[in-house]
Amino acid sequence: MALGVNFGGRDRRISKRAIGTLARLSRFLKSAATKPVALAAGFAILGATTMGLPAHAQSTFQTAVPSAILVDFSTGAILFDKDSEKRLAPGGIVKIMTGAIVFDEIRAGRITQDTLFTVSENAWRRGGGPSGGAAMFAAVKSNVRVGDLLIGALAISGNDAAIALAEGVAGTEGEFTVKMNAKAEELGLTGSSFRNSTGFADPGQLTTARDMAQLSRYIIRTFPNLYPIFAVPGIEWSKIKQRNRNPLLDAGVGADGLHASWVKDVGYHLVGSAVQNNQRLIAVVMGASSEKVRLEEMRRLLDWGFHSFEHRALFAADAELARAAVFGGETGSVGLAAREPISLLMPRNSQDKLVARITYHGPLRAPIAKGAEVAQLEITRGQLKVLDVPLVTTADVPVGTMWQRAMDGAGVLVGDTARDLGTKLMAKIQK
Repeated sequence: MALGVNFGGRDRRISKRAIGTLARLSRFLKSAATKPVALAAGFAILGATTMGLPAHAQSTFQTAVPSAILVDFSTGAILFDKDSEKRLAPGGIVKIMTGAIVFDEIRAGRITQDTLFTVSENAWRRGGGPSGGAAMFAAVKSNVRVGDLLIGALAISGNDAAIALAEGVAGTEGEFTVKMNAKAEELGLTGSSFRNSTGFADPGQLTTARDMAQLSRYIIRTFPNLYPIFAVPGIEWSKIKQRNRNPLLDAGVGADGLHASWVKDVGYHLVGSAVQNNQRLIAVVMGASSEKVRLEEMRRLLDWGFHSFEHRALFAADAELARAAVFGGETGSVGLAAREPISLLMPRNSQDKLVARITYHGPLRAPIAKGAEVAQLEITRGQLKVLDVPLVTTADVPVGTMWQRAMDGAGVLVGDTARDLGTKLMAKIQK
């Protein structure tokens, strides 16, 4: 039996033996794609079509808190991780997301810091003086600048200010939480769900240390002119003076944000960022047993990060790191690169092996545009996933000829080598 295939109008017949050879070649190349190949000194790279599971940290640093993470701001590299994906009730650190939504509105030009929002009776009664909780003490029915409400919510954790911002932006706090959850999805905060703008207890309101670190990095990078609101020393409103509630700001570690909270039966949380010697770190500790433990563990974590790591350049921007298989294109693969230089904070004098894993859902289908984000570069140090960087295509790949598409239809052949071998094999068959 033979299989008939049309190439450019000419009928060719492929024997069962040739079909078997193509199938074996395809299976071999597919399996080879998952084996390590050299990437750079100290690296191995694994090709795959599914995302790997997150790894857990192993480190010489130890902490008493149940959940913590330390992240290098410039690269996003994870320096320390202890159960950072544990979902916990967040309390007032929810206001970090509240701030992010309002910052988005300001950036979009829909409001300014001088826009006036009314403090509704709901905001005053549930979050103001009558509530007995943290409050800005804004008068009911008063009109307050957005800039002042942001200070009230982010610096002194005023619940009335947070509710007033939510109602001013979205009409109701419920509609505001729709924006909060949409933002969480946009940023990939997979462990977070938001039910209000304040952090009031709700069984459905949860977050993780990892998500809070990622959200904080987004805010610092995206809103450099608004981020300093988190560090405003205090505010006087309705003749009541209050200091910033973030204890890290006065701890002498170079901190300039973000927020602290306490949740009954869960513990004390702190999300912070600090700068030393032009290096910024983001740290989160969750579930500490006391205010003292919370601050001590945060200081220890930041001190360890600043003194134990050094930057190491890995890859230049636009450097081809690997090739992804392409189905139905002029070429059988396309280069993958990062948009920006890739560097990493490494423990000083470390001999740890770095392993890079590139993952994508493939083969990619032609046509493919240059610069399309199609893959992820994941770098691990030991058992700790330290970096996750999107990769883009380095060239356009138009749809291939009938012959090229037929070759791909015979089996997903991975890479240019596969296409070349297949072409040579077919040339021999056609003689």
